[in-house]
This record gives sequence, structure tokens and C-alpha cells, in this order.
Amino acid sequence: MAEDEIMIEDDAIALEDTEDSVQEDVGVSSIISFVTDRFYKAKDYRYQDEERWLRAYRNYRGLYGPDVQFTETEKSRVFIKITKTKTLAAYGQITDVLFANNRFPLSIEPTELPEGVVDNVHFDPQAPDQSVGIDDLQNPYGFAGDGMELPAGATEKTLMDKLGPLQEKLDPVMDKLKEGSGLTPTAITFSPAMIAAKRMQKKIHDQLEESSANKYLRSTAFEMSLFGTGVMKGPFAIDKEYPNWDDDGEYDPVFKTVPQVSHVSVWNFYPDPDANNMDEAQFVIERHKMSRTQLRSLKRRPYFRESVIDEVILLGENYDKMYWEDDLADYAPEHGIDRFEVLEYWGMMDVDMLLEQEVDIPDELKDFDELQANAWICNGKLIRLVLNPFKPSKIPYMAAPYELNPYSFFGVGIAENMDDTQTLMNGFMRMAVDNAVLSGNLLVEVDETNLVPGQDLTLYPGKVFRRQGGAPGQAIFGTKYPNVSQENMMMFDKARVLADESTGFPSFAHGQTGVSGVGRTASGISMLMGAAQGSIKSVIKNVDDYLLRPLGEGLFRFNMQFDFDSDIKGDLEVKARGTESLMANEIRSQRLMQFLQIASNPALAPFAKFQYVITEIAKSMDLDPDKVVNNMNEAALQAEIMKQFQAPLPEGQGAPAGADVMDPTGAGGGTMGTGQVPVPGEQGFSGNGGQGNVQQAEAVGGQQPPVESLQ
Repeated sequence: MAEDEIMIEDDAIALEDTEDSVQEDVGVSSIISFVTDRFYKAKDYRYQDEERWLRAYRNYRGLYGPDVQFTETEKSRVFIKITKTKTLAAYGQITDVLFANNRFPLSIEPTELPEGVVDNVHFDPQAPDQSVGIDDLQNPYGFAGDGMELPAGATEKTLMDKLGPLQEKLDPVMDKLKEGSGLTPTAITFSPAMIAAKRMQKKIHDQLEESSANKYLRSTAFEMSLFGTGVMKGPFAIDKEYPNWDDDGEYDPVFKTVPQVSHVSVWNFYPDPDANNMDEAQFVIERHKMSRTQLRSLKRRPYFRESVIDEVILLGENYDKMYWEDDLADYAPEHGIDRFEVLEYWGMMDVDMLLEQEVDIPDELKDFDELQANAWICNGKLIRLVLNPFKPSKIPYMAAPYELNPYSFFGVGIAENMDDTQTLMNGFMRMAVDNAVLSGNLLVEVDETNLVPGQDLTLYPGKVFRRQGGAPGQAIFGTKYPNVSQENMMMFDKARVLADESTGFPSFAHGQTGVSGVGRTASGISMLMGAAQGSIKSVIKNVDDYLLRPLGEGLFRFNMQFDFDSDIKGDLEVKARGTESLMANEIRSQRLMQFLQIASNPALAPFAKFQYVITEIAKSMDLDPDKVVNNMNEAALQAEIMKQFQAPLPEGQGAPAGADVMDPTGAGGGTMGTGQVPVPGEQGFSGNGGQGNVQQAEAVGGQQPPVESLQ
């Protein structure tokens, strides 16, 4: 449970520890009853949802529930797990979309009208008053014999600080850049607000990578597809251990405080029953199943009451299984569970209730009637009570529905959408199998009056029956049962088509072969696959709105509150980019290149933000924009260098008129000596042996050698 560690500010007040909770915690009974009452209220309200989840889980696992009863004549009890196929297909599409670019689908961008930071500035490298000669740009590393030997411990920054003349040349350029020189076809646009946003974005992506957020997001996506709702929790601050060894070989780990996110199973998540989403929720309760070791580890976290935790452990394990836990487990142990049940409450509490426990309220919060608090309860003891440390106060849970149910907190998943069609498929398949068994065997009718009594009536090849002497008629008759399994299989196929319709996932989208009609051609199947993505777009939009955006905002607030890096400060907003991943990188890259060609028109160039276009092209090619796109200073220097190449040289210097200095042929723009090189057998090829002998004979005596000698 180390991922739930939170960072508390000095002005946040918590309930103090006590050596004897029986005598000194008499007043906290109101808080304990307050939390438990809300837990049982949420538990009772969630009963119908738990029944839906159990049915979805059984369909996924291929298990018949207690509501399905078989008769003695029903020999086949097969379960066709199409629900599992559809659920995994939906889960796979969600993860493919979210991680298509091998990065977390979150971005930070400046607001439309950023405040406190410049939005865009422009720099025209062709303006005469911004010129910096190429000869003035010195190499910061120097050269051999220049008298600028590198001192010990020198860095690029210390070397640049010594280059005063270069800085003096660049200062006018940077001043012009800061002021902005107007939008012209040759202007270079910089976005200081965007630079701050991208620094914040890289920091958040690094934090998500360290906290294994991709793994937790995949677990959340799976429960979204199966049960209809996925839940994540965080961010909380933890002290992460980084392995390190000192010079003597001794293990000396480095501890760094980083934000952590985690996945919460929907079975242990009890939200406010009167809310339809997390924005409306007044409280959330998470149910933990902890061992003694996990419970003792809570004592190392801030504001947990160590003495009360010891008393809780002395009282013994108190975990009570819920009715659904036996269905989820592969086996149901008859003995008790050696665990503790711990309730974690996040939500609103009356200020009067907190004051009764002698909890000091900060001065800036005393005018409020209720405040958000975090309480932990186990074995009837309050092991933690603290005000919500985050600013602004927010319940640190995100619940994303697969299919939005506007009148309920929990969404609808794939398994519930195809519940009826799964039942139909199972029924028709069982009927087809039972009929095939009957029709595949011969039904035998025996007239025993025509047979000698006492015979064994077992049938096998070569069996001989003895008849009564003189008895007329046939004694043994064979009847074949009609085979109607084909009709049952037709109904099964129809039910499967209905499953495709009810879920929005056609079978060809997850590997079904034998597609006919429009899907026989490449363009046809591409069109069908594009239409099939329509249903997943709404799902990804739900992930963006209910999961990714709140998670990004939580990390943004965490860094703004606890990280005092001025480079990431700004008027920024979080953008969830899951839906953008639906477009393939190749298609996105082609569209960006087409736009770049259109914007290259001098008449349209002032209206295009080339820096953004080039950055997005790099992203679509899976390249790091920070490594392939120049920043503000690098672009200014590069523009000056390019300007020197384009500037005309003084008279009498350089290449002659009409010559191209960038021509790699070396002809200087002329045509002498150019053309195709002779190949063997052609006139002028020096390797032609016969041609050389003929020319030599003509030069000596005008006679040609015999043909045999040429050969």
C-alpha cells in the first residue's frame, strides 16, 4: 500500500495518536459510525450492479450460473465463450489506441489566451537590423593553440559564459525576438507558452513511466470492457528507492519522492450512491483486504496512529467475505480468511464533527461548513483522520465507463450488452449437439415375443439373436432419428450476428475469416474496418473525459503544488489525446505533409504555424520533437547561418555568373565534359582492343591487320 502515501503540508492537521483508544477515543465513535453508515448504504445500493458483474464474469469464464438448471435428458452442457472473445477484442482495441505512439496519451498545452506568459513571438532572419555575421559566431569549444584551454570541470555553460563578444552579438537578436518583428513569410515563430507546456508534459510523462501507469491503465481498460467501469486512484507521493552503490561497494540507495497512481478493482470501490459521476460524488470508500504485514506497514506512513494500529492487530483478523467472492475465486475455502478488513474513506465531513475530535482547522478553512477528509477504519478503530492535503481538494479517484449510463454511476460493458445473445448461442449449440448425438445413432426396437427368452439384448457387430420357432414377422427394427442440427446451427449463426450488432464489434474486426460481400477486397474491408471503429471512438472519448483528463489534471496540480520549478509554470491546460490515436500515423503524416506543401505558398505562409506543423510531423514519425526540432536559441543561430549562405559575396569573389554553388557535379554550371560515359563496345571506350589496334595500324602504314589477329 506504499502507493497511497501522500504528501502533507505543514498546515494540514490530523488526529493525534493515543496509547489507549478505549479511554481516549470515546468521541471518535461518531466518525466511525459516520463512515460505516455510508459504506453500508453504498453497499446496498450496489447490489444490482454486483449481480450484473457476476453474470458478466460467468459469461467471460464460460460458467453457468445457479439460474440455469439442466434436465436429465440434456446431456450436452457446452458453453461457447464468445463473450470472452468480444471482451478481449474490445480490451485490445482500447490498449492499441491508447498506446499507439508508445507513450501515455496525455499532453499539456497553453490555454487559448495564456496569462502571465507570452503566447507567440516572431523573428525574421532576413531583417537587416537583426544580422549577425557568420564570422562573429565563434566555436565555444575553441581550437588547438587558441589560448582557450579547457579548465578542469568545465562545462558548455561555463564556456559560453566566457564568450562575451558572441553574447553581445546575440543580444540584439534576442531582444528583437522577444519583442516580435511581425508576421512575414520568412518569419520564425516561437511559443514561450508552448515551451513551458512541453516541459510540464515531459515531466508528467516521466512520472507516469516511473509509476508504471501503463500497467495500471491496462488493468483499468480490462475491467471497463468486462464490467463496464474502470477505476484508477492517485496521484499520491511515495519515496521511491533507486539502487545505488558508493565508491566502497556499499549499497547506498537514493530515495526520491515521486507521484504514484494505481488501479482499484471495481469490486472494492463504493462510491456515493446518489452521484452519477465522480464530479457529483460526496464521498468514496475503498475496501482493503490487508495482512498483518500490510497493516503494520501503515505505521511508517504519515499521520497513521501507530498505537491504535497495534491495538487493532491484537484484536485479531476481522475480514468477512462478500457473497460474490466465492464466485470470483476458483475455489471457495471453508476456513476463515486470515486478513483484516480496512475501510478507506475520502469525502466531505462537517467541520463541527472534526472540531469535536480536537482537530485544528487552518485559519483559511474555518469559514467552511464542511471539509474534505481522509479516514481509515479497521476493527472499530480510527487509525487515521486527516484533512485532504491537495489543493484544490478533490477525491483522488477516477471512474471511467465503457458505455455511459446517464442515470447510474456504473457503466455498461461488452459482456452485459451481449448477455442475451450469449444465452441464445449456448442454447442453440446444446440443442444441435444433443440432436447430432441422437441422429448419429440407430434407435433399435425389439419384439421379444418373437425371440427366445433369456437372451442378452446388447447390440454389437456380428450379434446373433435366436427366434422362436414358427413366430411370424420381424423381431428387430431400426429407426433413424431425424437430423435437425443444421437448423440449430443456422440459429446459432444468427445469434452471433446479433452479438456483433449489440456490441458494435463485428467478428471480422477480431480475426474472423471467410468474410464475403464488400469485405472480399482490400478497399472493402478497409471501409468496413473504418466503420467498425465508430463504436470504439465513443469508448475512447469516455476514457479521455473520465480518466485521462482527471489523471493529467491531478498530476498537473501535484507538480504545481509540490514542485517549485519555474520552467514548468504557466497558464496551461491538460489535453487527453486518446481519440487522436485512432488515426494511423501514416495517414496523419500524409495529411501534415500535404498541409506543409500548401502552406509553403508565399501568399499562405504567414497564416501557418510551421513550428507546430514540423513538431507534429516528427511525432507522427515516432520521433522525439525535442531531438529533431530546434528550440528558440538553436533556431536563431541556425537562421543566421543560413542567412550567410544566402547573402551575395563581394564583387570578384565566389563562383562565376550562372554557377550554382550547391551543384555537386563540379561543372560550375557549364556543359563541357559532361554527358554519358562510353560503355564497352561503344565508340570512345578505351577498353575496346580491336579499336585500338586499328587506330595504331592506320597511324603506321595505313594497313589493317588480319581479322584473325583482331580476334
